[in-house]
Amino acid sequence: MVLALSVAGCLGETGLTEAGETVSRMAAKPIAAVKNLTAPDDAAMGAEEAQSETILTLQARRSILPAGSSYARISDAVLAANSRAAEAELRSARLRARAASKNWLPSIGPSISLTSLGDVVTQLLLEQVLFDHGRKKAEREFAAHDVEVAAADLSIDTNTRVFSALSLYLDAQTARAREQVMVRRQSQLRRFEDIVRQRVDGGVSDLSDLRVMQQKLAELDAEIKNERERQVTALAELNAMSARDIQGVDGVTSLAVPRGERALSVVRAQAEADREVAQAKIDRAGILPGLTARGTVDESGTSGELTAGGDGLLNIGMGANLKALEAKREAAQREVSQAEEDANRQLRRFEAQLASLERQQADAAALTAPARANFQLFQEQFQAGQRTIMDVVNTYEAMMRLEQDQASLPYDIARVKLEIARDRGVLADGGDV
Repeated sequence: MVLALSVAGCLGETGLTEAGETVSRMAAKPIAAVKNLTAPDDAAMGAEEAQSETILTLQARRSILPAGSSYARISDAVLAANSRAAEAELRSARLRARAASKNWLPSIGPSISLTSLGDVVTQLLLEQVLFDHGRKKAEREFAAHDVEVAAADLSIDTNTRVFSALSLYLDAQTARAREQVMVRRQSQLRRFEDIVRQRVDGGVSDLSDLRVMQQKLAELDAEIKNERERQVTALAELNAMSARDIQGVDGVTSLAVPRGERALSVVRAQAEADREVAQAKIDRAGILPGLTARGTVDESGTSGELTAGGDGLLNIGMGANLKALEAKREAAQREVSQAEEDANRQLRRFEAQLASLERQQADAAALTAPARANFQLFQEQFQAGQRTIMDVVNTYEAMMRLEQDQASLPYDIARVKLEIARDRGVLADGGDV
């Protein structure tokens, strides 16, 4: 009789009760309401997961990298070569969620025992949970949130990879820009060296001036080599990350500072908190006694029984255990609040850095013009015999140091914007991820 009821509950639209919560067919869902639980294909799983608010949020994110830009070309190249280890974990989590979505079904399997006479007795055992204080439902919720955590990890991994590639590209561009300024500076210093040498040969200048010029040129030559090596190293790393050679990519793409999107770290923390709450529900149900129906079929016929009990036993410490599990809910939510605070602090730090760099860029532009005018004035005074050649050289170097610092500022600004975009998860389209 019990066996028949169990099978009927299995085949009906709604199963048997689950502790005030129902072990129902319609409740069996890895992420959202599912119309056809018997369809095991990936398309069905994708439709289920599409109802998750977390996954919908991740899918809705759009890349801020303009199509066809230098940034987009690099992003496409490095994502094409991405091993996507986080994708394997997401696939595993989806399979676990699919398995958990059927946990309301009865378990059926053989039961083999050795009798006292040495005969092997084989039975078919069918077991159906009738009342478990919501444990089966919590297991489905846990698997669903496990998928969300894996999806957040994949989004973080993808955006971090794109940022790493673009950061290397900016390193190469910065080194190239600084090298160009240094080469111009080197060319002018060599002309000054010729003037100093002629003046030393004519007895107008001291030999120490020539040695100072030679030292300046030697130091500048070493700096140029360092910048070239930085550029080569960054491009070599970038090519190692890419599916194809990065050739002909140049320039900085203008980007707007992304706003409004929730930080990926917070999205992941929320999914982890939901998963922790589901685990607390599972642990709570394990402490409380439940009700299970068992039926057996063997050569002699069928039999059934009802079994009360659970993973835990009633004891004096049960109240404290239940309170401890409830405290896990609050702890999980506090972790989300902490993640939000950390993300907001990080954003404010980036915004302050961005404002500072933009101010420095404006200051450098304002200072360059007077420095150039001052250099021209010193040249005229030198030709009139009012300044020494070394005065002119020092003025020129001061001007070129300003230009050299200014050359790297656009790339520093671009890097901060990319860091904000990485944290907000908008360096790659969510649907493509």
